Parts: sequence; structure tokens; C-alpha cells
Amino acid sequence: MKYPNKLNPGDTVGIICPSSPISEERLAQCAAVMEKLGYHVIASDNNTTNIGGYLADSGEARARELHKMFENPKIRAIFCIRGGDGGNRVMEYLDAELIRRNPKIFVGYSDITNFHAFLTQKCGMVTFHGPMVSSNIVDDFDPETSASLFQAINADLDYDFSNPAGYDIKVLQPGKARGMLTGGNLAVMMAGIGTPYEIDVKDRILFIEEVHESMAHIDRMLFHLRNSGKLEAANGIILGQFTNCENEDVPEYGVLEIMREALDGIDTPVLYNIQTGHGNPMMTIPFGAECSFDTETKKIHFSVERE
Repeated sequence: MKYPNKLNPGDTVGIICPSSPISEERLAQCAAVMEKLGYHVIASDNNTTNIGGYLADSGEARARELHKMFENPKIRAIFCIRGGDGGNRVMEYLDAELIRRNPKIFVGYSDITNFHAFLTQKCGMVTFHGPMVSSNIVDDFDPETSASLFQAINADLDYDFSNPAGYDIKVLQPGKARGMLTGGNLAVMMAGIGTPYEIDVKDRILFIEEVHESMAHIDRMLFHLRNSGKLEAANGIILGQFTNCENEDVPEYGVLEIMREALDGIDTPVLYNIQTGHGNPMMTIPFGAECSFDTETKKIHFSVERE
């Protein structure tokens, strides 16, 4: 799949809440920080609409706002303001053909996992698991997070992923892997299994991250991946940040131990400690792009194809 057009200084970006809302004050801060980065800003109409305390308008309304951003020829990139909850309500209203005709940069993570899967699998787009406006850019857009984002969205040539300084890429299971990169937040992926929007991992490299989950919940979800055949179907697995997912009762039994047990009898190569997810710094990775890695060199390589 081809990368969307690059983002240049002076371009127009759209900012949208596809899941949960923000306040009017926070929206003003989000627009201001993107303008300070050198872009003109168009905000969607639903960003401060609040239904039930966690929904930025109805699913149909949020899909309509997203369509407007893809259709608007002035907008070169769409940045999600935040994740939250309720993105799954939008899926049935998305028009894959409309989006496919208007490919552009799309950035977000967490509850945005549903949208990444839809855009890569049904629209043929490369999308970016990267920092969001309110969640990251307003308050803590550190130099490494910034550099990783702009390297990913504006890459001319194939490149190797770089972790921030002081964070080593580590090996859970050895081997080499190649395939299109897919994945995202573990809980959101699990909620999609059995639906028309289920994530496809066959012959692909699966990326997983999570935040604020107990070991019991992590265990349930990773074994759901195992029992649904996803772990075995993947060519390789990359584990990102598992932020605030410690085992307070038995600290030595954590995410990696559960992952090893979920992979029992499955020889899929696995890298971990990749710094993208709900932590900081937050590196950007391209979903839908061809990815390869070798656990011996611990290098993760992305191919770049443009028009």
C-alpha cells in the first residue's frame, strides 16, 4: 500500500474527536498548538459535543465529520485529538469508497485502533500510530516524539525504526519476520473480533499496546488472541508500551510472562519494549506499511512506497 502525500509547512490539517469529546477550552489549545507548528487548522463540528460523558456525538455524526475531513481537498492530514471510548459506534457508518478516493495522512492511537484497521483493510491506506493533539502534542511534545512523527509521515525512502535514547529493543522469541504492519490497542482489537471490522493478522506483523489493565484482563485478552488463532496467524509480533499494567500482587509475573505462556507451542518471533503507545516518548509507526524485523540485529525496517 502507498503512503499518503506528505505534510508541509503551511498545509491545512483537520483535527477531530472520533471517539470521546474535549472541552471548548481544550479545543482552543489544540488548534493553537497545531497553528504554532505551522499549519492552518480546520476543527470538526463534533469535538465538544458530549453524549453520556464519553461520546463526541452519535456514531453517525462522527462518521459524517470524518467524511468531511477526507473529502475536503484543503486538508492534507487528519490528526485525532484524543482517543477515549465509543469509536466502535462509528464503524458501520464509514464509507470506504469515499475515503479510498481521498487518501491522506491519518494519525492517532488507543481507541483509534478501529479506524486504523478500517482504513488499512478496507481503504488501502497507510496510517500512522502516533501522537494525538490533546493527548500528546499540547502538553508534552518532546523532541524525540516530534522527530519520529515527521520522519514517518514524510519519509522519502525506506527506513529503520528508532527507539528513544535509553530504550533498548528486546527479544521475547527469536526469528525473522516480514509482512504488513497492523494492530493497536489490545482491548479495542479484542472487541472487534467476530465483527465485520475484525483485525486481519494473517501473514502480517501484529503490534500490541495497552494501558491501565490488570494482569487478569491482560491474560484474558492475550489468550483470546491465542484462542482465536491470531497469534499463530501472524508472521511476527511487536509489543509496544504497556503503560500502568503492572502486577501489584506478584510483580515478577507480568505481561511478558503471560505473553510467553500465550505463545506456548507457537514459534512466532517477538520483539518488545517498542516505545509507542500510551507512554512518553511516543514513537510513530506506519500501519499498512511493509515491515520486517530480525531479532538477531533487533532492527525494525519499514518500506516506503509513494505515487
